[in-house]
Amino acid sequence: MTSNPYTPSPRLPIALLALTVGAFGIGVTEFVIMGLLMDVSTDLDVTISSAGLLISGYALGVVVGAPVMTTLTAAWPRKLTLLILMVVFTLGNAACALAPNYEVLMVARVITAFAHGTFFGVGSIVATGLVAPERKASAIAVMFTGLTVANILGVPFGTWLGQTIDWRATFWAVTLVGVAALAVIALFVPKDREAPETPDWRADLRALSRPPVVLGLLTTVLGFGGVFAVFTYIAPILTQITGFAASTVSPILLVFGGGLIIGNLLGGRLADRHLVATVLGSLLALAATLGLMTYAIQSPWLTVLFVGLMGVTAFATVAPLQMWVLSKAEGAGQSMVSSVNIAAFNLGNALGAWLGAAVIDQGPGLAALPWVAAIIPLAAVATALFSLRQESRRTSPELSFDSACPSD
Repeated sequence: MTSNPYTPSPRLPIALLALTVGAFGIGVTEFVIMGLLMDVSTDLDVTISSAGLLISGYALGVVVGAPVMTTLTAAWPRKLTLLILMVVFTLGNAACALAPNYEVLMVARVITAFAHGTFFGVGSIVATGLVAPERKASAIAVMFTGLTVANILGVPFGTWLGQTIDWRATFWAVTLVGVAALAVIALFVPKDREAPETPDWRADLRALSRPPVVLGLLTTVLGFGGVFAVFTYIAPILTQITGFAASTVSPILLVFGGGLIIGNLLGGRLADRHLVATVLGSLLALAATLGLMTYAIQSPWLTVLFVGLMGVTAFATVAPLQMWVLSKAEGAGQSMVSSVNIAAFNLGNALGAWLGAAVIDQGPGLAALPWVAAIIPLAAVATALFSLRQESRRTSPELSFDSACPSD
């Protein structure tokens, strides 16, 4: 097991807040494009569906970039890695703002996404090293609070800015957030006390190929896939099924954002006490929320309540799932495993959105999305239980045939 290169603090370190600023900027970049699709498609003369591929391109960049960037930066001190990743993020957003056409914008989005997985992966390792062992999941949750605040404040503001001035203005604003994140990380994140270990890509591959890690990554993909199967199409659900006016969608999404913050911090706190129980319990709570939402969306008030509950149960899974996979890495390859698990979240997002489209276009339709989505976290629970059973078999001594039948 690798030693901790930081001095744990009994209190909330300011370095965690510096990581949160970076997470905030990344969260705005990832999600704000959803509110700017019409503006981008009009300005660059592409279809809405083509503009929508900018979301898929970003997700693909995260999935590919996580292992690539983690391998390239493996020999670097973690603080330097975080700073370089924020430089990539900042320059990528500036390139988005300057993009003369759709093709350049797509490339810039993919390059920006390369910083995403490794930032959260390495950031999770740094965050857990800054606090006492019993507060590791809470530390991860604090860093991920940047994502939740991005959804509540950053994305609505970025959407308003892009629609009021120009969509490029939003990317310039996020570029400034990147500059601010660079400054606070440089000032407050401590340097590693020890020299980084010699990178070993073979050890990383061995860590990734371990059955508990593979099953942990699969649990993450399935756990979060159900969220985006519904959230991607939340606007048409609210307007076409529940009957809300289009103008009420943004305020209702603020309720979802509030739920994200509550669930994120709650999941981290509970995971510090009982990790396995929190992983299983949060996934079951998410499945129950999505399943009951099938009936709730027929009532305006219940819909608002369940949108908030979906936010709570969705992000209550994040810190526990990240800690769950980190615990399977057993030291070697932790940075790689942590980064790839962030890619697993994004892969779940992409698969969930694809499943939702299939349900709408070829299946039972928009109203059936919640109950179909509920099946996905249930599959995650089954995967986690299978993983626990396999680990129990490996660690518990079993009576072999030879020991049961001793020789004369």
